[in-house]
Amino acid sequence: MIYMKNELRKKIVDMIVKAGEGHIPSSFSIVDIISVLFEGHLKFDPKRPDWEGRDYFVLSKGHGCAALNVVLNKHGFITKNDIDTCGKIDAILGGHPDRTKVAGVEASTGSLGHGLPYSVGIALGQKILNNSNKVYVLVGDGECHEGSVWESALVAQNMKLDNLCCIVDYNGSAAQILPHPDIVGQWRAFGWTTILIDGHNSEELNKAFNDFKDNQTGKPFVIIANTVKGKGVSFLETHGPWHHKIPNDKEYKAIMEELEHV
Repeated sequence: MIYMKNELRKKIVDMIVKAGEGHIPSSFSIVDIISVLFEGHLKFDPKRPDWEGRDYFVLSKGHGCAALNVVLNKHGFITKNDIDTCGKIDAILGGHPDRTKVAGVEASTGSLGHGLPYSVGIALGQKILNNSNKVYVLVGDGECHEGSVWESALVAQNMKLDNLCCIVDYNGSAAQILPHPDIVGQWRAFGWTTILIDGHNSEELNKAFNDFKDNQTGKPFVIIANTVKGKGVSFLETHGPWHHKIPNDKEYKAIMEELEHV
């Protein structure tokens, strides 16, 4: 199995520590997904972020936006200075993605349950215009308890939006209070083509995205990505106090040492 390197995770930690705000574990669970998507599958032009031929990516679980920020920086949408000034007064980057300020961000998100309906609207619009643009949206497993998610899922299958791919960050957050007994069966019951993969495995991610791009079933496509919250650092891999904790100097050093040797 092919797993991702940790350079982006280091940048996430540095950005959040400088900002004094952010969600390291949630960002770690999705950064591999976003990186693979931008690296080999999403059509975009950082010099023309509103290019009509682009594919769309919506990060519905907006509190994990540090992962998106470092990928946008890698691909030229935003600068290193933007990363370094995250969370400061007059900075364009903050705790959630802002469509009005950040190139490459398609939706201002953070209130869970909004990203999928927003993406359904984009996908339907592209269908009506007979465009080939693809639409990707990343949601959390806890977010999948929102009623707006399932209303949108029904609309998507009814409108045969096979240009829409939803990625579920299945990191077990929902299991703390309200687990999903069969999340794969649930999405299939709503009429979606559904696959289950390792969300930290680049080979499986690439195959899943290629399968979606070949999708001509008339059904929307969902990738259930098994992930680990805090992936890559042993003491972050938990649903406990690290959800929104900023590491001190000693913890920062321990995090970087683990990321260096994984």
